[in-house]
Amino acid sequence: MPFDHKLYQSIIDEFTVSSDELKKIAANFRQDLRIGLRDSSQSDSRMLKSYVGLPTGAERGEYLALDFGGTNVRVLKIQLRGSGRFEVLKRVGRPLIVPGEYDHIGANSSAEEMFDFIAELVDEALDGDHEKQYLLGHTFSFPSMQTNLYNARLITWTKEFATPGVEGKIVNDLLSQALERRGVKNVDPVATINDTVAVLLSAAYQRGSTYIGSIYATGHNTCYLEPYNDSDDEPMIINLECGRFSKLTPNRFDKLLDEKSEKPGEQRLEKMVSGRYMGELFSMAVAELLGESEKSFNFTSIDMSNIIMDESISRENVKSVVKDRTNVELETKDCERLQTVASKIVERSARLVTSTFVGIIWQLAGDEDIKRQHIAIDGSVYEKMPLTKENINIALKELLGDDAKLIDTVLDNGGSGLGAAIAAAMSQD
Repeated sequence: MPFDHKLYQSIIDEFTVSSDELKKIAANFRQDLRIGLRDSSQSDSRMLKSYVGLPTGAERGEYLALDFGGTNVRVLKIQLRGSGRFEVLKRVGRPLIVPGEYDHIGANSSAEEMFDFIAELVDEALDGDHEKQYLLGHTFSFPSMQTNLYNARLITWTKEFATPGVEGKIVNDLLSQALERRGVKNVDPVATINDTVAVLLSAAYQRGSTYIGSIYATGHNTCYLEPYNDSDDEPMIINLECGRFSKLTPNRFDKLLDEKSEKPGEQRLEKMVSGRYMGELFSMAVAELLGESEKSFNFTSIDMSNIIMDESISRENVKSVVKDRTNVELETKDCERLQTVASKIVERSARLVTSTFVGIIWQLAGDEDIKRQHIAIDGSVYEKMPLTKENINIALKELLGDDAKLIDTVLDNGGSGLGAAIAAAMSQD
C-alpha cells in the first residue's frame, strides 16, 4: 500500500483549523482593519478607498460599462430600471491578444494601440448612436491608486500584461483620449472601480442589506462598506486587497509553496485559500503520500473538484484522475484517503475566508448588534468547488453562534459590468 497511515494523518492535521484558531484569526483580521483605517501602511491589507458608497437600488438610466479585468475586454450598454432591476441592452467583447494577428498586451505594443482598441469596442456598443450622451463606468482590475472615483492611476501591470505607457497614468484619461481620436464625443468616462467593489455594488443594488463583496476564485480579495462609526466621514467602500493578510499559521506545505512562488513572503492568505494554489498544495501532499516528494504532479483545483465529487463505490473517477497525473494506480481505500485530503484543503480554505468575513462583520457592528445581511461572492471556488458553501456556513455558526442565522452568502457572477454601470450612475450624486 503506497500510503503511510501516520503520514496521512499528519497531513490531515496540518490542514485542520480549530474553532479557537478561527476566532483568533477573525479577531486579528478585525484588528488589522482598525489599524489600517488609522494608517494603511501599518496594516496587512492595502485599505484602498473606492470613493463610492452603496447604491440605493433606485438608480435609473442608460449607461456604458467597460469591464477590463484581463485579456478579454467587454463593453456593455446597461439600462438601470430602479428597484434593483436592470437590462443588458448590448454586449460586445474581444480579446486584447490573438496570437498571429495582434497583441495589445505585450512589451512591443503601446498605450495608444490598447486604448484605441478599447475605444473601438465602446463605439461598437453604441450601435451608431453618436448623439445621446452616455456616462461610462470602468471596472479596472489591476493595482491602482485613486484620489477620487474618476482618477485611478495604474501602479503596475499584473497578469502578464506589459503594455508600455500605461503604468503611472490615469486610465480614464487614456480612454478619453482614445475616444476623442475616434471621434466618439458622446461618451464620458466618469468612474473607475475594482472588480471586488463592482461585485458589492451589483449585489447591493439588487437586494440591499449587502455590505461585503468578495472574489473567491483563482485569486482572492474582499471589500466592505466602512461605516466610519468613530468619525464624521461618510461611509465608503474599502477595497482591502486582503490576499496579503499574514497573521496566519502556515503549515509545511504552505511554506514550501511560498518558497517556490514568484513572490516569496507575499500574499499569505491568497496562497492558503485561492483556486490558483489549491491544486499545488494537493499535489505536494499526494507526492509525500506516494513517497515521491521531489516530483510535481500538477493537480488542478478542477481535479480536486472531480476527486471530491466521486461517490462511486470503487472511486473510478479518482483512480482515473490520479493515474493521469501520477501514473500510479491506487486501491479504492487509498482513493478515499485522497478524497479526504482534498476535502480538508477545501475546508481549510473556506474556514479561513469565513474568518475574515466575520472580522469585517464585527467591524460593521461596532458596539451594536449584528444586523441581518448578505455577503456577495463572485468566483469559481465559491460557485463550483464542492464543500465550499457548506464549510462557510459551518464556520459562520462556530464564530457567530445564534447570530449566524442573520448572515447569508449569495452568488453574484455578473457584477463587473453591472457594478461599473452603477458606479457611473452614482458619480452624479
